[in-house]
Amino acid sequence: QVQLVESGGGLVQPGGSLRLSCAASGSIVSVNGMAWYRQAPGKERELVAGITGGGRTDYADPVKGRFTISRDNAKNTVYLQMNSLKPEDTAVYYCNALVTALYLNPRNYWGQGTQVTVSS
Repeated sequence: QVQLVESGGGLVQPGGSLRLSCAASGSIVSVNGMAWYRQAPGKERELVAGITGGGRTDYADPVKGRFTISRDNAKNTVYLQMNSLKPEDTAVYYCNALVTALYLNPRNYWGQGTQVTVSS
């Protein structure tokens, strides 16, 4: 049994910052790739940023230079530092992790989602 618990969302003004956290827990053997997705009302879920087990990062073009993804392997936690936030960043943010759990093949798990609202 694996669960991803997210935190850090909220309401911020344009130009502000937030840091999202997502911690994986359960019968974990290893956590491989981790990523953040977001979904705005009426739009499809899109990849925001990803990080491999080796630390390689990738970002969607709209967030490059503003967002930073990182991970703490000892805590099985992934972070998303969001700076210079814009109203168009408003969405529900979901974390995703490729996890190998005890007795199971690797599979993707999703967090519950956390709302980020950027508005004045």
